[in-house]
Amino acid sequence: MHMFCDCCAPARRGMLARRGFIAGASAAMLAAGRAARADDAVTPAAALAQLMDGNARFAARKLTSFDEDLAMLREQTTEQQRPFAAVLSCVDSRVPVELVFDQSIGHVFVARVAGNICTPEIIASLEFGTEVLGAAVIMVLGHGGCGAVKAAIAGAAVPGQISALYAPLRAAVERAGPDLVATTRANARIQANLLSTSSPVLANRIHAGTLKVTAGYYDLGSGKVALLG
Repeated sequence: MHMFCDCCAPARRGMLARRGFIAGASAAMLAAGRAARADDAVTPAAALAQLMDGNARFAARKLTSFDEDLAMLREQTTEQQRPFAAVLSCVDSRVPVELVFDQSIGHVFVARVAGNICTPEIIASLEFGTEVLGAAVIMVLGHGGCGAVKAAIAGAAVPGQISALYAPLRAAVERAGPDLVATTRANARIQANLLSTSSPVLANRIHAGTLKVTAGYYDLGSGKVALLG
């Protein structure tokens, strides 16, 4: 139990006021985000179809996103964003998510980390992208030649903090290693399942039918994304 003297009262009132302001601001942000995209609601099936249609255009070298008026898009997204989908991708520079799905400014909410693994920060980010911004699908996207997965399979000593990736990738290595493609695919499925089950926010949206979490594999050579279920 904390005791406060009279001289501390003003400071305590100020602290409580700040807490109230922060809580109110957070609630207002949540409400504003929901209101902003309420009339733009898209079903999970439609969102996934839109991603995959875009990837088909990318693989066929028939991009349409560059034809969009970027000045208008910037103007429309200055004050708010309404992404229809979210993607958890690896940091690999060969996997430019917006290009892979032929999407432009404000369309896709992207979280990136080596090995496309779920961390508390990544989960929190994707909760924001869905609960507040309204993304209707989350795809965990593995890719060919993933260096993080390759390193986890080898399990060798590495410099700096790189070995911190080994533990989150261990389940996939044990399931499908040492085959790199199979392990990368297994990891995407495992991380998608973690998202679906470890976050009450995401689980509630899945149960309500307003969110789908899936896994995909991007082939560097063909440019095609295969759905892994």
